[in-house]
Amino acid sequence: MSRWFLLLTIIVTIRFGPNSFSQTRPSNYKTPLQSGPMVGYSDMREVMLWAQTKQPAKVQIRYHETDKPGVSHLTNEVQTNRQTAFTAHLLADQVEPGKKYTYELLIEGQKVSLPYPTQFQTQPLWQWRTDPPTFHFGVGSCTYVNEPEVDRPGTPYGGGYEIFTALAAQKPDFMLWTGDNTYTREADWNSRSGVLRRYTHTRSLPEMQPLLAATHNYAIWDDHDYGPDDSDRSYWLKEVTLDAFKLFWANPNFIFPESCAGTFTWNDCQFFMLDDRTFRAPDKMPDGPNKAYFADKQLQWLLDALTFSKATFKFIVTGGQIVNPTKSFENYAIYGTERDRLFTSITEAKIPGVLFLTGDRHHSILHKLDRPGTYPLYDLTISPLTSGPSKPLADELKLPTYVDGTLVTDRNFGLLNVSGPCLTGC
Repeated sequence: MSRWFLLLTIIVTIRFGPNSFSQTRPSNYKTPLQSGPMVGYSDMREVMLWAQTKQPAKVQIRYHETDKPGVSHLTNEVQTNRQTAFTAHLLADQVEPGKKYTYELLIEGQKVSLPYPTQFQTQPLWQWRTDPPTFHFGVGSCTYVNEPEVDRPGTPYGGGYEIFTALAAQKPDFMLWTGDNTYTREADWNSRSGVLRRYTHTRSLPEMQPLLAATHNYAIWDDHDYGPDDSDRSYWLKEVTLDAFKLFWANPNFIFPESCAGTFTWNDCQFFMLDDRTFRAPDKMPDGPNKAYFADKQLQWLLDALTFSKATFKFIVTGGQIVNPTKSFENYAIYGTERDRLFTSITEAKIPGVLFLTGDRHHSILHKLDRPGTYPLYDLTISPLTSGPSKPLADELKLPTYVDGTLVTDRNFGLLNVSGPCLTGC
């Protein structure tokens, strides 16, 4: 029996009214914590954690193996400051592979009491010892948190924040945030102050905190957390939004200094987090070899990394739809020359186990591209988490790539499960 994954274990649909979220807390509620703590990347020898304070403060995390409470360790201590939006990246580097840990947040040396679990895990050393362990992970995109003062007038666009409670209840090993993880508005995207304020506003959503505190989180951006709607390489403040992205997320690496692209592994799977904005030519530019989407150097890195990878499954994670052939919205099909190049290169290099995870479209759907003589390419789009849902074009449901019965047009998230014995070479 070969290792396999259940492509769509669960799509949880949340149906709530268009509730408006207020960032205010009760007047008698006082804490130096603005948002978090959040669990970032996990590896065998270290785990990154994150927190944000309301004002300058010394921040640290104390942690211990869950079944060994008598032996605790401390992360580095960080002094938060206004220039970095009072954020802190805290490295737990006294850990062992395959362990579960409980932690507590210290601000100015005092424990911050939180009404939900604060836990993390290290990845196990299974290679040459056992089959890769079973794991499951969450996927979602498009998180809009209402702020009436700067939102468009009318019915609130965001809502259903309880979806994060439902997601946390599934206890995924990690969460993939596949773009539009916050929505910059007109008041935000022309200044560093506006960008950092928007990232802070979204991250401070109360319903999100339990998920952040006990689930590892990895992210890639799309247009709204990169800049204005449908923004491309011409966006004038992309260095600022990249800085904000790095301040508010805790990914393990960044392949290019000007981009949020990166990669990570979880057991025998590798995730390739692609940046579909930094190098992107305008959507309206005529198609041809000079119309870049991922662009040459990112594509070359991706193909090299896919070829080198020994992972059973190679998940390519990015904001916009890849397999859908519809030449509208912001689908990769608008960049047909580069899209053909990517598909042809994957086929010619005989790279096994490639799948796409995407967002952006405000509905969830599965597309499947059959390829003669080899396996099909799947593109699972999961969207939205809390943004306003929308439907695909009627013609998109008639496409040969559409997998019948997979369309979800309510707020939702995906949960994917990977299990079974190793294929070969583990």
